[in-house]
Amino acid sequence: MLLTHGSSDAVLPAVALTVGNFDGIHRGHQTMLQRLRAGARERGVASCVLTFEPHPREFFSPRGAPTRLTSLREKLELLAAHGVERVHVQRFSRSFAALAPEAFVGEVLAKQLRARWLLIGEDFRFGAKRAGDLALLKTLGQRHGYQVETMPTVMHAGSRVSSSAVRAALAAGDLAAAETLLARTYSISGRVIHGRKLGRELGFATANVQLKHNRPPLTGIYAVKVHGIGAVARPAVASLGVRPTITASGRAVLEVHLFDFSGDLYAAHVRVEFLHKIRDEEKYPDLETLKTQIARDCEAAKSFLMDHRNA
Repeated sequence: MLLTHGSSDAVLPAVALTVGNFDGIHRGHQTMLQRLRAGARERGVASCVLTFEPHPREFFSPRGAPTRLTSLREKLELLAAHGVERVHVQRFSRSFAALAPEAFVGEVLAKQLRARWLLIGEDFRFGAKRAGDLALLKTLGQRHGYQVETMPTVMHAGSRVSSSAVRAALAAGDLAAAETLLARTYSISGRVIHGRKLGRELGFATANVQLKHNRPPLTGIYAVKVHGIGAVARPAVASLGVRPTITASGRAVLEVHLFDFSGDLYAAHVRVEFLHKIRDEEKYPDLETLKTQIARDCEAAKSFLMDHRNA
């Protein structure tokens, strides 16, 4: 997959294009990507996704923006897995946000990306203050030489598939509902970094997985599988939260204790697959009580993973 950023003097091939944040790459996104690939093949051009970094809502309201389901790296990996040939990451800045709809189409879609066919959702808006609509997009297409096709909202089991619905399911600890919306189990990937090594002192050594954003869409204690360590996924228990017994920093941390493992994981890039929620995060009066609870969590995770393996 070709990854491009910003503006360039290089002239790249024309594309079939879709535009959006694509957070989570859920069933709705997957349906759109499937149609994008088909449209690209029909026209003999490359399939391309235009996405933004940071998320526009993060730019305008950092504290009020929704939690991210995927980091930029995770999103790019998923787009590549779904057969997208090119992704253009547009830095969302104040100057970019101020582009009039006509300038956005002329400078970005037509000149920079050379869009020949555009696939968008029915509620697509573009340009400064979201002033551009479908009618304007089609009118400008006549000037710049692209066609427009709209994709209806994707429904599943009678409900609209959306990133918001995935976030709600994860926040409620309903991993099954999230899996249905995503068409895969939810996971977080990141590099293993050095932590306080308190888990080792308590008898449960943990891998501290770097989070790209401080507000993960789910919290609690989970039975998980960890990918990226050898050829097969390894069973583990994970804690994702602010560790109220240990610190008052409020910073989210993902810690994973792998069963029957003693190797060095520092700097490894791993993917933690969340399979079952054991409980919510709690604050304990002392470390000894926490240690006892961790032992219970390990047993609960092992029991679930054994049943899950035999199912």
